[in-house]
Amino acid sequence: MSQGFRRGGGGGRRRRNNAGPRVRKVGADGEEKSVEVEGTITSVLAGTQFRVELQSGHEVLAHISGKMRKRFIRLVIGDKVKMEMSPYDVSKARITYRLG
Repeated sequence: MSQGFRRGGGGGRRRRNNAGPRVRKVGADGEEKSVEVEGTITSVLAGTQFRVELQSGHEVLAHISGKMRKRFIRLVIGDKVKMEMSPYDVSKARITYRLG
C-alpha cells in the first residue's frame, strides 16, 4: 500500500433527507399564511399543550409559541388567548398572545 491513501473514504459530503433548507409557505405579500383566531383555554395538557375552545364552539390542540415560553408566560384554564392556525390543519394552533 502506498503512502498517503486511506481506505474506505467516500469522498463528498453526505446529506440526510431533512438536511436541506427550511421552506416556509409565503403569501404574495411576503407574510406566512396563517389564520388568527381567539379562544378560551378549557384544559391544560402535558408538554405546554392546551385544549382551546374557539368562539365558534370548535376545540383545537394548541401549544405555546417560543417567545411566550422564553418569557415564562403562565396560562391557566379560563384565559382568553390569541392563536395562529394553519389553513391546512385547523385542528392544531400556536398560542401567540394571552388576552387575560
